[in-house]
Amino acid sequence: MSVLINILLFLLVISVLTFVHELGHFIAAKAVGAKVFEFALGFGPKLLSKTIGETMYSIRALPFGGYVKILGDGDPVEEKI
Repeated sequence: MSVLINILLFLLVISVLTFVHELGHFIAAKAVGAKVFEFALGFGPKLLSKTIGETMYSIRALPFGGYVKILGDGDPVEEKI
């Protein structure tokens, strides 16, 4: 039982650290006026998502990371939308 609790606590800590880290990217992008397309916690398929303004906020299936998709940071063909 304690192994399961340790695994769940590890996932919780990683999720909180990831959120704070990605929030830093998000705040920095907004501070310089960059367009943020998506703020995601986790990877893989979307479990929940909501668009507010120009940004889609999502929670994804695998809680081992996250990302902030910013205009100009990635595939230039995709950003001609």
